[in-house]
Amino acid sequence: MFAILKKEITSFFASPVGYLVIAIFLVLNGLFLWVFDGEYNIFNSGFADLTGFFQLSPWILLFLIPSVTMKSFSDEKKLGTLELLFTRPLSAWQIVLGKYSGAFVLVVIALLPTLLYVLTVRELGNPEGNLDTGSTLGSYFGLLFLVLSYTAIGIFASTLSENQIVAFLVSVFVCFLFYYGFEGLANLGMGNGISALGMKAHFDSISRGVLDTRDMLYFLSVAFFFLYITVVKLKNRPDAS
Repeated sequence: MFAILKKEITSFFASPVGYLVIAIFLVLNGLFLWVFDGEYNIFNSGFADLTGFFQLSPWILLFLIPSVTMKSFSDEKKLGTLELLFTRPLSAWQIVLGKYSGAFVLVVIALLPTLLYVLTVRELGNPEGNLDTGSTLGSYFGLLFLVLSYTAIGIFASTLSENQIVAFLVSVFVCFLFYYGFEGLANLGMGNGISALGMKAHFDSISRGVLDTRDMLYFLSVAFFFLYITVVKLKNRPDAS
């Protein structure tokens, strides 16, 4: 499993694509938070907090993570190395978890530089250091749980086609459906309770700085479900013995 994790990380940074994906994530966040005039701009908010960043990041990650995971299994299928991968002394779960962990680590690496935003906003506070640490920490935990779920969805989508673009589009659609789809249905008058089925309600809850076990269990359940059906899909592939 760890060999696969290492291989995923190495292959990601072996090409300019890996660095480009991380750069795009950081540049987009930076532009919306510090340059572009709008609701996400920190200077326009009048408060020394990172609310704009945590409102924006789930949407950027919705595209970033599928771009990281789209080649996980689709590339193996296209190159004909999937069956070779399963000849290794590893179970389907170990292979899936190896690729999943590799993608998760890559996204966390992309998130690490954003900690500079925290230091910057602390300096901008009046008085200096006037930052809601609990809410900020909770929001980062919320992002990590969101990444867990998005990544699992992306890994599953990569098993559906050998075409990476198809895997990317399916992943973006399913991530959008789970993040905002139920919230959108609730806004259309289908009942506020339905929003609890979506990620946004649970992400917003964690972002308030309170780590509720129900919210954490929700994200872990979504991640486990998609990893489980990924394993089932791979075990039932046509060329499986």
